[in-house]
Order: sequence, then structure tokens, then C-alpha cells
Amino acid sequence: MSKLDDITDRASKLAGQLGDGLKGALPDNAMKWIETGAALGAMRTGTRVATRFVKRNPAVAVAAVAGAGLIWFAARRHARQQAQAPIEGQSRKIEAKRGTARRSR
Repeated sequence: MSKLDDITDRASKLAGQLGDGLKGALPDNAMKWIETGAALGAMRTGTRVATRFVKRNPAVAVAAVAGAGLIWFAARRHARQQAQAPIEGQSRKIEAKRGTARRSR
């Protein structure tokens, strides 16, 4: 093993121990705030990357939006047709018979 691998491994172990220590030391409410902050940070980073991608490749972005719109339209149309479709089942014909009922006067 080289010294670089050894240092990287040791740093990884220390970071893990530090994270475990923080999880045990912080109350549950604080962990929720940290998780929320991490989620917001990831969302900001994702937004920044997406914006940069759209600026560099506008044609691909337009095609992706058009494709998503077509998929949404097809799914909506399919759901509407399923709602109007007849209910599947079995039926049988019942013959009408003339009864012997009395006529009222």
C-alpha cells in the first residue's frame, strides 16, 4: 500500500467516526434540520447543473420537454378512455314469458 492510500483510508475512517459522533450528540430535531439542509443543498446544486445544461444544449432541453408533454398527454388520454370503457363481465339473455296474471278492471 502506498502512503497516499494509507492517508486516504485513515481520513475516511476519521470522517466516519466524526459523523457517528455527531449523530449521537445531536438531538433528533437537529438531525432533521441537517437532513433538510442537505436536501436543499442537493436541490440547489441540481438546479444549477440543469440550468447550465439547458444553456449549453437548448435543442435537447426542448426535445425533452416536448417528449414529457407527449407522454403526459398520452397518459391522460388513456386514463380518460379507460374511464369510459364498458365494464367487462358476463351476461345472459332472459326470455320473456307470458304470465297468468289477472287483469285489473
